[in-house]
Amino acid sequence: MRNKVIAGNWKMNKSFEEATQFIDEVKGMEVAANTEAIVCAPFIYLTNLVERAKGSNVKIAAQTMHYEESGAFTGEVSPSMLFSIGVTHVVIGHSERREYYNETDDTVNKKTIAAFDHNLTPIVCVGETLEQREANETLSHIESQVKQALANLNDDQITKTIIAYEPIWAIGTGKTASSEDANEVCAHIRKVVADITSQATADKVVIQYGGSVKPDNIDELLQTSDIDGALVGGASLEPASFKQLVEAGNRLS
Repeated sequence: MRNKVIAGNWKMNKSFEEATQFIDEVKGMEVAANTEAIVCAPFIYLTNLVERAKGSNVKIAAQTMHYEESGAFTGEVSPSMLFSIGVTHVVIGHSERREYYNETDDTVNKKTIAAFDHNLTPIVCVGETLEQREANETLSHIESQVKQALANLNDDQITKTIIAYEPIWAIGTGKTASSEDANEVCAHIRKVVADITSQATADKVVIQYGGSVKPDNIDELLQTSDIDGALVGGASLEPASFKQLVEAGNRLS
């Protein structure tokens, strides 16, 4: 059985004090053996959060990174830097990174490879715009993104990759794809992975859904055949809400 992976993406939110209080409130919560709880925090809080989460079942992730080991990349953070402080996961190719910071399918692939080279688990984001959905281009667009993101990875690496399907039109808008529509795309992602590798490999890949996920719709999403978790924005900012999301993972794992 695949794990249920609940990842809270804080984006550019919280003061140092708020971040510290949050992790202190959630680090003692129960996380089932087949559930993962991940907090994706801004760079400047990562060291503190990793230290405070030690000994708990809460893992700490970065929201992006550079694909190079080191160099003249002012303002960037490398995968080796993240690993050295105890970060375990990194979000790659979030739609906001693609839209505002010129992330491309090529850089997403380079970052995914670099993550594995430095013992980080990548959470690779894919998703379509409203225009693409209305033009019936969702599945072809997602297929292209997945194939390019996973290029040059071996089967073991693909198995360990977390893929997050986030329809861009549902992020922060209050709109959520129906569980049926979201599962259809996640099932297609699994089919694409099977075409690249094998069905056995695809069956092990964790596929999340993201886009206005809340405690009141998480159960319905996780009960589908191919949605294995959630990458959550706004609803992950409050400890009580994040705990409810993880509890749903516990129930359905």
